[in-house]
Amino acid sequence: MTAVALLSTAVACSSTDGPPSVTVPTPTARETALCRALHKELPKTLAELGRSDPRPRSELTAGWGDGAIVLRCGVPRPERMSDPQAQGVEANGVNWMLEERDSGPRFTTTYRETYVEVTMDERFTHDSTPLAALAAPVEETIPSSL
Repeated sequence: MTAVALLSTAVACSSTDGPPSVTVPTPTARETALCRALHKELPKTLAELGRSDPRPRSELTAGWGDGAIVLRCGVPRPERMSDPQAQGVEANGVNWMLEERDSGPRFTTTYRETYVEVTMDERFTHDSTPLAALAAPVEETIPSSL
């Protein structure tokens, strides 16, 4: 087989289509129970994107649009939360800390018994619509820590 044929075969077999891989959080047993409850309440579509959970499959993660939006529940408290200059947003009663990244925003819930992180690609840089849609499931399943 020629080098070009081998390269073509390798490219065809290593497609990047489909759900991304993410690191599954390792929360406490109590937090895991909260995250499992949240997982059951998450929408099938978000921002008009279909559900496409990341690999490996876990009740601690969820995704929409093949990685456009990825949720991880039970993540450690972000170091940035200690920064008094950290930016926050409120969406339908749920507070989120915003971290701006080149690849798109990352939001982490604040004042909840476990942290829920939502990463979005760059098309959501100025769009909190997905957070508003996630507010009800978060409020119903992840109690306030205040």
